[in-house]
This record gives sequence, C-alpha cells and structure tokens, in this order.
Amino acid sequence: MSLSCFLKLVEIQTKVASAIPFSLGTLYALYRFQQFNLKNFLLMFISLLAFDMVTTVINNYLDYKKAIKTHGFNYETHNAIVKYDLKESIVIATIAILLAIAVCVGFLLFLNTNKVVLLLGVISFIVGVLYSFGPMPISRMPLGEIFSGLFMGFVIVFISAYIHVYDKNIITLLYHDGMLRLEMNIVELLYLFLMSVPAVMGIANIMLANNICDIEDDMENKRYTLPIYIGKENALKLFKALYYITYADIILLLIVGVEPMISLLMLLTLIPVRKNLKIFYERQTKRDTFILAVKNFIIINVSRIFTIGTALLINFFLIH
Repeated sequence: MSLSCFLKLVEIQTKVASAIPFSLGTLYALYRFQQFNLKNFLLMFISLLAFDMVTTVINNYLDYKKAIKTHGFNYETHNAIVKYDLKESIVIATIAILLAIAVCVGFLLFLNTNKVVLLLGVISFIVGVLYSFGPMPISRMPLGEIFSGLFMGFVIVFISAYIHVYDKNIITLLYHDGMLRLEMNIVELLYLFLMSVPAVMGIANIMLANNICDIEDDMENKRYTLPIYIGKENALKLFKALYYITYADIILLLIVGVEPMISLLMLLTLIPVRKNLKIFYERQTKRDTFILAVKNFIIINVSRIFTIGTALLINFFLIH
C-alpha cells in the first residue's frame, strides 16, 4: 500500500478532530496548573492518533461491506477501499497493526500515570470500536453526535490534561481489600468540562452536518441517524443551536476566570461562523457544504488554542 493510499484510507485530514482537543487539554494543564509531562504527551499523542486511524479504517471497511447504494460521491470517491481497489486482507491487517500500536502505547501511558487513565482508555477504545462495529454500530444510530462529541470533545480534552496533573487528585481511583473508591474534585471536573464544550459541540456538529448531507443515502443504506429521526429542519435548528451554546460557554468561562481574558477575541469568530452557517442552511451537500462544519470547528477551536497559547507566553515573559 502506498503512503498516499494509506493516508486516504485513514482519512488523515480528519485527524484534526482529535488533534485539536488533545492540544486544548495540554494547554489547559499548562495554563491552569503550570505542568507539562513530555513523556506522557508523546505517549498519548501516538496512541490517540493510531486509534483514531483504527476507527476510521473500520468505518470505511464496514461502509464498503454493508453499502447497498454502490454509486455516488460518498461511495466511489470518499471510500479509499473502492477508490484504490484495496484487498480486504490488507485493510484488516492495517486495522490490526494500528490497534496493536494504540493498545501497547496506551498501556505504557497507564504505567506512567494511574488507573484512571487505564479505565478511561479502555472505555474509549470500546466505544471507538462499537462506533462502527457490531450488530448496531453507534454511527448508524441517532446517538452518533452524542458519543462522538463527548468522547472526542470531552474525554480527549480531559485525558490530555489529566496525564500532566494525575497527581493533583482531580480524580482518584483506589482499590484495596476488595473495595473500590472513587474520589473527584467536582469544581475542577466542572471547569474541565466547560473548557471542553466548544470542542464537544464542534465535533458533534461535524457528525450532524455529515448526517444531514447523507440523509437520502443513509435511508437507502439503512443507517438511521439523528436527522432521519428528527427531520432535516429540526436537525438544522440543532446545528445552529450548538454553535450558540459554544459562545455562551466561552462567555461563562471568561466570567468564572477559567479562560484568559484575551479569549474575548474569540467572540470575533462568530462572524465567519455565522457566514458559514448561513451558507450551510441554504444547501446541504457532502461535496460542497459539509466542509463548512469542519471549518467552523477549526475556526473556533484553533482560535482558542491561539488565545490560550498567547496567554501562556505573556505569563512566561512576565515571570521571566
């Protein structure tokens, strides 16, 4: 398999959906706790990237196997297995190798941190596989937006921050003499969740936009996604609402002092986001307007990375 074929199979361009939450969690740990662990950072990055690729390849493979409609943009061009006429054995071997890398490196991360990382890692792996695999894949149900948003938006942000501050008692999981005890710092957990909301909403909206664009194809392929259940009009209203929840959350973070004041500049991103939202409302197609949901996600969350990163640099120079 050539490199270009592999990158198409794993849809490397979509890895921004996990790389951005990973970056946000890392910057949050630096900004709020002034801590950074390079070894844990690298281990999580490798495991996260490998497993993200696994879920993408599984999804493409199952779409290829289960497709009823075998013509059109989404099948002939979007699916690398069809485009490059890949052998099933090669695809399965790719899944196995990437999964082995993700699991092994993830286990090393657990050994370097604690049981909380192991537990969340195992749950994330299970959900990631069930997202595309099994008799009732999550991606073929009206739960895709919830699971993708929470696990890619919140869990990744949480773990990527937690691996730097696992000794700060944000969450402690203890097992002794048959007793399992879980202790949580509710305030810090709430702040971490609020901090992840823009990523949660952005990723959920990428999934929602994808499903809105694919309503007709999904009905033919018996994929009963959220827009099919609630209808296109309500799905579009939800799509808009999630963006406004994002900006309300950013204002709340500024009020409680979790987000640096420079993040006020984030509100300016509402201008291009609303412009893209208007265009998507007028036409919903995979080829032409789906990309706007991805652009909005990048605009909002990369801007946050920039503002938090700038705040860190300012603090650094003030101290030194």
